Amino acid sequence: MGFSHNYSSNLTNGQKLTTAGNATIIAYDGKPVLVTDPWFGDEDPAYFGSWVLSHIIPSELKKDISNAEYVWFSHGHPDHLNSASLEKVKHRKILLPDHVNSRIFNDMSSFGYSVTILPDRKWVQLSKNIKVYCITTFLQDSILLIDICDKLFINLNDSGARDCARHIRSIAKNYKHSYLMTLSGYGDTDMINFFDENGVSVKPEAANKLLIGQQFNIVTKMTGAKSVIPFSSFHKYQRTDSIWAQQYTTPIDAYGLGLNSEIEYIAPFCTIDCNDLSVNHYNPPEYQVEVKEPEVFGDNWSDELNSEDKKEIELYFSRKERIQSYFGFVSFSVGGKAFYLKMRGKPDRGITFSVPRNSLMLAIKYRVFDDLLIGNFMKTTLHNCESLYEGRGNFNFNTAKFGDNGLVETEREIVNYLKIYRKRAGMEFLIGAFEDKSKDFIIRFAGRDSKVFNALKQLKRSVFSAIK
Repeated sequence: MGFSHNYSSNLTNGQKLTTAGNATIIAYDGKPVLVTDPWFGDEDPAYFGSWVLSHIIPSELKKDISNAEYVWFSHGHPDHLNSASLEKVKHRKILLPDHVNSRIFNDMSSFGYSVTILPDRKWVQLSKNIKVYCITTFLQDSILLIDICDKLFINLNDSGARDCARHIRSIAKNYKHSYLMTLSGYGDTDMINFFDENGVSVKPEAANKLLIGQQFNIVTKMTGAKSVIPFSSFHKYQRTDSIWAQQYTTPIDAYGLGLNSEIEYIAPFCTIDCNDLSVNHYNPPEYQVEVKEPEVFGDNWSDELNSEDKKEIELYFSRKERIQSYFGFVSFSVGGKAFYLKMRGKPDRGITFSVPRNSLMLAIKYRVFDDLLIGNFMKTTLHNCESLYEGRGNFNFNTAKFGDNGLVETEREIVNYLKIYRKRAGMEFLIGAFEDKSKDFIIRFAGRDSKVFNALKQLKRSVFSAIK
């Protein structure tokens, strides 16, 4: 029997875990002890107003989120760490992953928050019956293993299990009950607003709408989890210039399709009793989107760049050595006028972004370029390159993950940065690098159109390339 929309007040009794919103977990040990990635997305939009939650968070749950003793943030994207939502938990004890250069820790500390960095790959006891184990990834995301009464909950959020799957599996094998919570879906949680050089929209891979259960089959096998709960996948679009992407979001009833029968499927928005293992679903109502014009969020597509804007953009890209050496140019179309950055790479290899001035300059100022990509109102054209993740120039990694989030931009900085994560992950880091080099092998022997390859490709787009 499921909870009603007004939720049950005796939720806080005993040891339980509840999923809510997008990527929010509430762990209880007689009271709310821990909450993860609290985004009140039915109140606080993300990605320059483009995203809202797909389902409302019940008011009683919002109270529990605000009253939890500890708040853990996985990474900096605003559907996980949202500045407006952060204000609602500002008096809690904030826990962060131990990321190189500690950008989020330093930012929060400067604003007076109580912040503690969790040690990497070590258990930390939070209450009598709850302990956590944090794992960082080199793309500035992180994973949280939560043990409640000897039940293991694997919160991968958007990070995937790259460089730590075997490690997680070695832990999960010691648990009789293990639950996987991970991003999945058709693949709209990344830039899919591509246009060819003739200005024609490019059909995204998300349009194929492959079986989501096949993604879960792969990740449960990688991590050793016995049950799976859809997670970190629940958003809608609300801007008039991004609402087109709504057709590529994943409906709730699609998540279990294609799942192997030996894996227990637990629908989202649920509470698991960690003593008797009962599962209750509270079935929150969908958030009803009111489509809004870009101007509501400060964007006017006719606004042009001024001379100071251009200097800021030039400075932003000037230190990104891998971008500079791989691409011949990066161009911005703003207010109908092109601003062209010449670089040192192959002259005809480049990227054109068509984007409103306000969001662009906010992304440059606050070093959150990934927010433009994920918002899917900016239009992207690739010139003589296949993706934003191509080659050593890998625009997404070098700009957003390494540059903005990791604060490393030069070749030497990136090499030293990766050495630290390589040391943490050990042999699995090398395996991950080998798997990147082995994609041609998979195509060759499984076939480009095989179920295995398609599932892997979709999983990479939905999970790996959406790492935040």
